[in-house]
Amino acid sequence: QVQLVESGGGLVQAGDSLRLSCAASGRTFSSYAMAWFRQAPGKERELVAAINWSGSSTMYADSVKGRFTISKDNAKNTGYLQMNSLKLEDAAVYYCAARRAGDYSLNQYNYNYWGQGTQVTVSS
Repeated sequence: QVQLVESGGGLVQAGDSLRLSCAASGRTFSSYAMAWFRQAPGKERELVAAINWSGSSTMYADSVKGRFTISKDNAKNTGYLQMNSLKLEDAAVYYCAARRAGDYSLNQYNYNYWGQGTQVTVSS
């Protein structure tokens, strides 16, 4: 069993940066792919970025490409989402998720473990 705990959310101004962390329990996290999703009020949860188990392969939603960076430190059992040049439309609850497989998936239903979410608020 893997437990995920996100941190790093908060209130920032447009143009600022934030780094979200996802701390995982369990030694098997290093072999799992992980992803970050977000959900804004009244909207469906959407995939933001994903990374394979080793960090050698990543993907990003078009809306965050060039601004966000996903990474994974297997020695620390922690995943990260570096968010730069934040926009008003990036405001949402951000969730990290892990999948019992080495390759990431674009489908949220293929992720087995989820964190509780961390709020990101962006003001103008």
